Amino acid sequence: MGLVVLAVLLALVVLGCVCVVWTGRGTAPRWARVAAAVTRGAGELLYVLMKSNRRSSRSGSSNSSDSDN
Repeated sequence: MGLVVLAVLLALVVLGCVCVVWTGRGTAPRWARVAAAVTRGAGELLYVLMKSNRRSSRSGSSNSSDSDN
């Protein structure tokens, strides 16, 4: 069951990326532009959440060897 959920999630991500590229070319129908906007919005949300999570985990640690540079 978990494999099916992951496969569906992967398919949605791939299709969302295809819609983003299609929209970037300027020839996409309205439904693809909506799907691209949702995909970009989800990506931005994940980026912000990961950024804030990384920032909060660094503030709790005093070990200098954890740097990602």
